[in-house]
Amino acid sequence: MTSVSLSTSAAHALRADAVVVAVAKGPKGLVLAPGAETVDEAFDGKLADVLGALGATGAEGEAVKLPSPAGVKAGFVLAVGLGEAPADGDGYPGEALRRAAGTAARTLQGAKKAAFALPAAEAAEVEAVVLGALLGAYSFTACRGEADRAAAKAPLGEIAVVGTKRGDKAAKAAAERATVVGEEMNRTRDLVNLPPNDLFPKSFGDIVTAAGKEHGLKVEVLDEKALTKGGFGGIMGVGMGSSRPPRLVKVAYTHPRAKASLAFVGKGITYDSGGISLKPAGHNETMKCDMAGAAAVFAAVVAASRLGLQVNVTGWLALAENMPSGTATRPGDVLRMYGGKTVEVLNTDAEGRLVLADAIVRAGEEKPDAIIDVATLTGAMVMALGDRTFGIMSNEDDFRAKVHAAATAAGEQSWPMPLPAELRKGMDSPIADIANMGERMGGGLVAGLFLKEFVAEDITWAHIDIAGPAFHEAAPFGYIHKGGTGAGVRTLVQLAELAADGAL
Repeated sequence: MTSVSLSTSAAHALRADAVVVAVAKGPKGLVLAPGAETVDEAFDGKLADVLGALGATGAEGEAVKLPSPAGVKAGFVLAVGLGEAPADGDGYPGEALRRAAGTAARTLQGAKKAAFALPAAEAAEVEAVVLGALLGAYSFTACRGEADRAAAKAPLGEIAVVGTKRGDKAAKAAAERATVVGEEMNRTRDLVNLPPNDLFPKSFGDIVTAAGKEHGLKVEVLDEKALTKGGFGGIMGVGMGSSRPPRLVKVAYTHPRAKASLAFVGKGITYDSGGISLKPAGHNETMKCDMAGAAAVFAAVVAASRLGLQVNVTGWLALAENMPSGTATRPGDVLRMYGGKTVEVLNTDAEGRLVLADAIVRAGEEKPDAIIDVATLTGAMVMALGDRTFGIMSNEDDFRAKVHAAATAAGEQSWPMPLPAELRKGMDSPIADIANMGERMGGGLVAGLFLKEFVAEDITWAHIDIAGPAFHEAAPFGYIHKGGTGAGVRTLVQLAELAADGAL
């Protein structure tokens, strides 16, 4: 596991495999970002010129290596791009620092130690650099054979952030927070990247139980017998086609001085074939990621515990495997959900909303101050917002704005979405209280309206659809690797912190 340290040493004086500096696009060409001053001195003030001669432009995602001159104790210098230089007096955006640090950590795979001489004068900058570097240093090797694993380059071993002041408590706290959030995002990535023959409802529940013991969390796992007895028709209906039965996992963190409580609900479809409404060829290969919402919820609860936040946070993980078989739910079946509402199933591939509905009703019985569900729910949201932005819906406009603001502050791309009342009519059923499908156009909003039906009138609720950013299939960039991304974790932690401060 990659370790993090803060160093008061000058960048040129720290022994490491590499020293990382940052460059940007200035109005008159390449400019050095703060943190690179002593390294620049070792180049007789011509580091930018040398990098320019090597083709560096300062563009985001750029990484240029060059040998260290006399006076720099690191083996080589790595310059990473920050994009456009800010106006005079403005600092670099946190996301630019995270991505630059992530690019550096990915590039330095196999190195034992690197000194990060990026802008880090302020605590927020320290946090951005540490988080980006930890996420960039991530590597998933659990499924590789021993020989392949041994031959592969190890992740960057140690991140030393230079330029911090001795005794800077704010910087230390920022680095500690970033470490917790980064490690929990990487926990989420590990779960999302696990193959579905290794991660299924029972094994997921076992992982949560083990983590609960480690972090002092209360964990309750409802198996198929308890779910049937309790009337969880949505979760059982989705999971009954699989040989691996479903689970509902409750994982709770409580603080003795908490004045607020939050419920996080996560969609945990450990594999989604579509059920009887089978997905077409080419759409099944990444469906192990359909439990990313549950993984994010789990990680956020653990993060709240590790950070000691003065808030009560309960995670509800609705876990099922959606498979076709002789026992699977059929299009046309009617399910009696937890709480008594009935749903006509028109499409078994609209299964996430069914398991979430049961969990939302159950979470609401404990009367939290707010419920936030997180799910890879609809392809329609990907069509609307692309692969890097998640959508936010809510039964209260002010709360939706707060969730959006929290996501922005945490560095996650999101967009507030409406819940148009006219789309509700499309889910009318002639034989049940509601159908699980409605109009095709605006499908992401229809799914949100379906979930809203299961939220008690006196409870504040928000729905986060992470279908786009939860799993990355293109080339790596910044701190994002192929596979699971940890989407949603930062936003949930930010919301828990706001609740702890009475600001939610």
